[in-house]
Amino acid sequence: MNIKTRIAKDRIQLWTVCFFAALTAVPLLAIIGEVVIKGFGQISWSFLTEPTPTAYKAMKAVQAGEPIPGGIANGIVGTLIMVGMAAIVAIPVGILCGAFLAENSKKRSAVIISFLTDLLQGTPSIIIGIITYIWVVVPMKGYSAIAGSGALFIMMLPLIIRSTEETLKILPTSLQEAGLALGANRASVMLRIQLPAAFGGIFKGVLLSISRVTGETAPLLFTALGCSFIRWSINKPISAVPLLIWEFFNDPHLQDLIWGASFFLLLFVLTLNLTAKYIAKKWNQ
Repeated sequence: MNIKTRIAKDRIQLWTVCFFAALTAVPLLAIIGEVVIKGFGQISWSFLTEPTPTAYKAMKAVQAGEPIPGGIANGIVGTLIMVGMAAIVAIPVGILCGAFLAENSKKRSAVIISFLTDLLQGTPSIIIGIITYIWVVVPMKGYSAIAGSGALFIMMLPLIIRSTEETLKILPTSLQEAGLALGANRASVMLRIQLPAAFGGIFKGVLLSISRVTGETAPLLFTALGCSFIRWSINKPISAVPLLIWEFFNDPHLQDLIWGASFFLLLFVLTLNLTAKYIAKKWNQ
């Protein structure tokens, strides 16, 4: 086979891969474009600071040909509360578990934890919602932000564990050896040398886990339930932006608000992902 034939085959394969990659991206770009076009115009100060309107107000506005009053403030507050509560617990637990797996990968307990992490990562979110309903909602005798954050905590944990473990494993062994040679114990070396050195990758995993659970709807249907006004109590039903999108879809008078809520959620997740990449890049430098 001569060189010209090889070059021709290489170009054909390259263009074939590029064609199918572009073909795969078409549906994604079409969805994002639809959300941006229809949702951008709905974003305003009142949309972000006012709670969801009642069905009666929405119906009157639609009949009068006026914009639907209200917004998604109750969903934004609920999302921040539940994601924040889940992150406060999941971040330290996930980092500690990831550090344990990185240092003790041969131990039987580490093998069991690693298997459970993989199993948890592949569990559908609706199953996690049902399990949290049985473990939290039923004993508490009611839906609440605590139950919703519990479901999000379970979903965040495997991502943080894996990102911490993999980041620590790629660190040069000379860091640990230098710390031990200076007389520090393994715990001090991990806390003062290895974890700070791996901060970029760990922080990126944390933000990616937060961005993933921010858009979850199924587990919150079984745990948080939803609320039509702004609520700060953590032991009562509370709303979230994904829950509002679900509620808007089921109410014909509020369906126009789906695009604004979806656009806000898209921007929020995009911001988290870009922030994660930026901080990881800066820290690695």
